[in-house]
Amino acid sequence: MARKRDIETKLDRYFHEVSTIILSRQNAATGLIPASVAVTTHGDYRDAWVRDNVYSIYAVWGLALAYRRIDDDQGRSYELQHATIKLMRGLLFAMMCQAEKVEQFKHTQSVLHCLHAKYNTATGGTVVGDRDWGHLQIDATSIFLLALAEMTASGLTIIYTLDEVRFIQNLVFYIERAYRTPDYGIWERGNKINHGMPELNSSSIGMAVAALQA
Repeated sequence: MARKRDIETKLDRYFHEVSTIILSRQNAATGLIPASVAVTTHGDYRDAWVRDNVYSIYAVWGLALAYRRIDDDQGRSYELQHATIKLMRGLLFAMMCQAEKVEQFKHTQSVLHCLHAKYNTATGGTVVGDRDWGHLQIDATSIFLLALAEMTASGLTIIYTLDEVRFIQNLVFYIERAYRTPDYGIWERGNKINHGMPELNSSSIGMAVAALQA
């Protein structure tokens, strides 16, 4: 019993941290989380980056799984799981609004036909133009698919309709040529001499492989 109380105490501390640091910033309408509250000369960091959102919600989902393992979780596992579902569906909605780009990208692999890497936190809409940001980040789309597969396997229901199933299948086609598709990578800057040109990134290829194997 003492060990169980120790575990519950630790989980409750983590719950407080997750609630304070992550969930308090989750948008009530879209479920998305801003990268920051800062607006600087480098950009508006109140936007929701796909990659950052998935990494953030992994902490929430992981804690939900931990709470599942104890008998009395005071409903916290349910709360954390549904916060996870809300964010993942928020990202899904934002990307599905650009479904025509996914279809085009399968044929062109053009940086102008790729999914955007960040969205408006409050609406899920686009925030910068196709030419105004290094949007082609295959690792970001891949980690979304990887998280989706892992969370679904854990019992979460994130995909509801056949249209969503078809879109997810298209995302698989979207990332399947990562091994030969230059992108802007995790640093969003392109090649290492910083000329803004996409190049093959091992981080993108590795994440695509992980997603395709999930």
